Amino acid sequence: MESGELRRAYDRVFAEVDGGGFGPPAEGELSAEQVVAHLAANDELMSEATEAVLAGSPFAYYDLETIHRPQLDALVSECGGLDGLAALLRATSQKLCALTERLGAAAETPVDTVLREGFDLDVDDSLPWGRVLDLHTRVHLPMHLAQLRALRRHPHPA
Repeated sequence: MESGELRRAYDRVFAEVDGGGFGPPAEGELSAEQVVAHLAANDELMSEATEAVLAGSPFAYYDLETIHRPQLDALVSECGGLDGLAALLRATSQKLCALTERLGAAAETPVDTVLREGFDLDVDDSLPWGRVLDLHTRVHLPMHLAQLRALRRHPHPA
């Protein structure tokens, strides 16, 4: 599996994060720091799943635990804010892209997958792992990129 599109999707996220200047989120929405923490935590889960696929081990991928705010807030605190989170995301995304390039025919390996984020992404099925990575590239990352852009364009008063 080629990782070029995945890398380009991350590059768009990094360009937005590096631009900074984010305002506070609307009530109930994620802050820029929480969005980046979510993406980094999700990358780690996806890397674990990809490693399992490469090893021929059964694996189920659940993105549910990365969206809980206490875990995101703990990661934000641990990384010291947006700059530290951006560095973490660069490392986690690089690892995921490198693993993705090694998949080859293993990209067709079915993985029990649960993804739920708003109305844009709701999956509870066994999917080829390459398809899950494609959803991450074409739906998940652009969805969070849009969140980051909205935080810059329309900051909400605290």
